[in-house]
Amino acid sequence: MINEEIKFKEVRVVGVDGEAVGIMSSDAALKLAYDQGYDLVLMAPQAQPPVCRIMDYGKYRFERDKKEKEAKKKQQTVELKEIQLSCRIDTHDFETKARHAQKFLESGNKVRVVMRFKGREMSHVSIGQEIMSKFEETCSAVGSVDKKPVLDGRIMSMVISPLKLK
Repeated sequence: MINEEIKFKEVRVVGVDGEAVGIMSSDAALKLAYDQGYDLVLMAPQAQPPVCRIMDYGKYRFERDKKEKEAKKKQQTVELKEIQLSCRIDTHDFETKARHAQKFLESGNKVRVVMRFKGREMSHVSIGQEIMSKFEETCSAVGSVDKKPVLDGRIMSMVISPLKLK
């Protein structure tokens, strides 16, 4: 809240330079701020008495927004990429998919490896386990397994997350 929006009887006022001015009525504090050419901004409404600061509110808001944008730029979003395998995958196809997974992990994304069993393939779940463990070994240089391979109905899946860079 700023200026006339502040409805407290008494407020503790902090000056432009950060020095404590004292406790006064909100009307007197508002007049003091206007005389100096600044705004009266409520900083701590839960304090007893509430703390207000005399400052240039437009400049304060600009600086705050600028800091938020900087923080947002530095924030890295992690996506979950999905790679699908089958238990009849050939070596070259396996290597290609493993390379794609490594690229995803290097760029900081998590990879979900999914294997769907169709028809009679359900009787060969052990082959799927072997392929998943081989995939895990192939990606071990750039990622570690978050969620071990789990069979859920006809789908076996695991999640690999990127290793932290030092």
